[in-house]
Amino acid sequence: MVKAIVGANWGDEGKGKITDMLAEKADIIVRFQGGANAGHTIVNNYGKFALHTLPSGVFYSHTSNVIGNGVALNIPVLFDEIKYLTDRNVPMPKLLVSDRAQIVMPYHILFDQYEEERLGGKSFGSTKSGIAPFYSDKYAKIGFQVSELFDEELLKDKVERVAEQKNVLLEHLYHKPLIDPKELFETLRGYREMIEPYVCDVSLFLHNALKEGKTVLLEGQLGTLKDPDHGIYPMVTSSSTLAAYGAIGAGLPFCEIKQIVTVCKAYSSAVGAGAFVSEIFGDEANELRTRGGDGGEFGATTGRPRRMGWFDCVASKYGCRMQGTTDVAFTVLDVLGYLDEIPVCVGYEIDGEVTTDFPVTCRLEKAKPVYEKLPGWKCEIRGIRSYGELPENCRNYIEFIERQIGYPITMISNGPGREDIIYRESALK
Repeated sequence: MVKAIVGANWGDEGKGKITDMLAEKADIIVRFQGGANAGHTIVNNYGKFALHTLPSGVFYSHTSNVIGNGVALNIPVLFDEIKYLTDRNVPMPKLLVSDRAQIVMPYHILFDQYEEERLGGKSFGSTKSGIAPFYSDKYAKIGFQVSELFDEELLKDKVERVAEQKNVLLEHLYHKPLIDPKELFETLRGYREMIEPYVCDVSLFLHNALKEGKTVLLEGQLGTLKDPDHGIYPMVTSSSTLAAYGAIGAGLPFCEIKQIVTVCKAYSSAVGAGAFVSEIFGDEANELRTRGGDGGEFGATTGRPRRMGWFDCVASKYGCRMQGTTDVAFTVLDVLGYLDEIPVCVGYEIDGEVTTDFPVTCRLEKAKPVYEKLPGWKCEIRGIRSYGELPENCRNYIEFIERQIGYPITMISNGPGREDIIYRESALK
């Protein structure tokens, strides 16, 4: 069976914890898109970790962890991350890397930095991890597949050809140092030595695993609203964040995905620029940010303070719809226990009309939130393991949001640890 775990909103929803939790009963966990530009925070018996490339199943000895063909693979970052785990007494994970995955090149990171610098105040708020230049090259058909590392003549010829093209931009657009093809070739030979023990035909591996009845988790990065087609374009990422792409980015037929767990926060947060209708500011935002997550709401990759907002039913309903949601995992609910009342964004006012349907970006920029306020529960809910034991106002909050978004909330996270989870039978199922 194949399950996908994806985000409903801007990312930062808590997918890492949900993947880590569900991995206990899974055999294989696959990262299917994105790169080291976003992180998944996980708290377990080993401590607190921020993963950037490795799948969130790496803390279990029984799982195989796969870097799929859709991932932007930064090989040195991957190995730094493995060392980060093993230095903290996490056993070496079982790791497989698709021979069709493409490599983030050293110059991709430089081009990312140079372009943000060139754009100045009109920049996209990139994490400068090389992601947009990487995917640009992939679709321009001048990217480097892992498999190409093992053909020296092909590799040497391609390095010289690509370096010649990149050097035109470096010299005339960015006025920066040029790429030395010989140096780049040696770097790639080093990458080959690092990655060789882990390379395999991932699509065939997954095909055989499913024939044997294995359970596969597809772990998404970021969320619906960062999808380049269906998100808040152009303030999006460069690979599809939708569960449908999970099949492509892992090398599976789309029809194999039987369950799609879409993760929503009990409030909203985002890192980076772009429309964010329910955003809050000042002391109100600072208090929520400080209380949020485990140690505060700061980007797992950048350390940047996350932008904060109240739960957005319009964005979340859309996010769940685009993912094909079968189950909603509702996270960080415990954070809201300090509030007397909790605003929930139930509609957008655009040009004097109220809509509950998520619009395209140019209309989204004009949207003002329409709020409904619900009474808070004013107590600590960590440690509660059954839905019926939650305070009545807390249950009312969950059920109100469930009705607004129209998708079943079947998992509720009320703390950072693996065990901080409540399973629930939804009336919508």
